[in-house]
Amino acid sequence: MTENFLKRFWPAAAHIDRFERMRASTGALFGLVLTGIVTHLLLGNTLGAAMLIAPMGASSVLLFAVPSSPLAQPWSIIGGNLVASLIGVTVGKLVGAPVLAAGLAGGLAIFAMFWMRCLHPPSGAVALTAVLGGPAIHAMGYNFVAAPVLINSFLLLATALFYNNATGRKYPHVATPSVAVSHDTKDAPPLRRLGITPEDLDATLARYNEVLDISREDLQAILLETERHAYQRRFGVIACSDVMSRDVLSVEYGTSLNEAWQILHSHRLTALPVVTKGQHVIGIVTKADFINHAQPDNHTGLKGAMAKLLQPVKNTHSAKPEVVGQIMNREVRTAFQDQPVVDLVPLMSDAGLHSIPVLDADRRLVGMLTQSDMIATLYEKNLQPPPQRPAVLTAVPGGKA
Repeated sequence: MTENFLKRFWPAAAHIDRFERMRASTGALFGLVLTGIVTHLLLGNTLGAAMLIAPMGASSVLLFAVPSSPLAQPWSIIGGNLVASLIGVTVGKLVGAPVLAAGLAGGLAIFAMFWMRCLHPPSGAVALTAVLGGPAIHAMGYNFVAAPVLINSFLLLATALFYNNATGRKYPHVATPSVAVSHDTKDAPPLRRLGITPEDLDATLARYNEVLDISREDLQAILLETERHAYQRRFGVIACSDVMSRDVLSVEYGTSLNEAWQILHSHRLTALPVVTKGQHVIGIVTKADFINHAQPDNHTGLKGAMAKLLQPVKNTHSAKPEVVGQIMNREVRTAFQDQPVVDLVPLMSDAGLHSIPVLDADRRLVGMLTQSDMIATLYEKNLQPPPQRPAVLTAVPGGKA
């Protein structure tokens, strides 16, 4: 009984590997040292011990250890420290009792940060530093806001911007964007019509009514990833190589538009990957690309516009596209042959992709995965009978079980 009670106070292990722990620790060391040195070079000894204020240590934990947190974003540290320092200096001048002044500064700073959407926990310590920092801090007055608070904040933020991106962590953190409906209708994207919807998440968060150290979009992305993981656990992992088409038709950058169109038309395809001599994918060309560049109007119509586009120009120089490389889409989404098929469901449904080139470990084209392949695979797997559960016997009063 006592052992179980004490276990509640022991935190669960974090799912963070050794590299991430070293990355965060080294970033904080790098950021604090650089911030202190540059502040000293800019201001000299005019600030004394306030050259690097203590709350920057707490800010470094957020900026380097949890850079994806909403509390660690640029506006959070700049806006939070600005408003907290202003409130702290003002309250320190108006209220003589240190304890009361500290309480008022902290409470008002939190209220203001909520209102300005810049909640940053270390800013509470900035407000208290302005009140309880001693004669040297009090003598600065409102100069404390600019130096060292804002100078420290901007320098630490600049370091975090460089270090996090250099070590593979996108900062500022961009939440997973909402998928737009490809047909410009009021319908939600396909994956949002089943399972957890944004409305479900909003309703739950409203009932929870507490600040979460994660954005709404990231939380939804984690839930979606969890659903995909549960699907793989239940039905097994199907790799792209298991279901992709291996006899892939492709074109090169210099393939003529007429030749590429004939391949699409004769083989009833919607897309062709564009590859180099070494079979590395550099783009993809679709029937939609041809139609967009044909630019049909009321006079020529689609058939006439397509004929004009596909007809080679005899002149040496022409503004009209002549080869595939001039109309292809360079931002092509690809998959790897060992990648689970279920990872591509959002791309095929919400993003509206019809075909995805599949690459090997050397990033060479080895296959093509289409919406038809996905539908057949998911249908086949869902035909499997669910796991058998043991029968439950119910006793019948006065009779046999």
